[in-house]
Amino acid sequence: MATEHAKAWAEFRRMLVWIALAGVLMVAGALWYLSLYDALYPSAIAATVGGVFISTLLGCGLFAAAFFSDKSGHDQSVTDATTHEDKP
Repeated sequence: MATEHAKAWAEFRRMLVWIALAGVLMVAGALWYLSLYDALYPSAIAATVGGVFISTLLGCGLFAAAFFSDKSGHDQSVTDATTHEDKP
């Protein structure tokens, strides 16, 4: 059980790095797209960076947390604790 948890934790950290990289790339893409149609003002840059990066981290991070919970055995321990088996 401990090795499953350690493996799940290592995979979760690896996923977080990839999610952060994806967020940075999405921010760069959004800023590039916005620069094609209008001048970029500091307020627009700050709003884009904040909105796109935070949204990406939040959405992908919650999915990563759900996968971590399943792979580390937390979901199974909760299922086992809440399952009521009827005894004859």
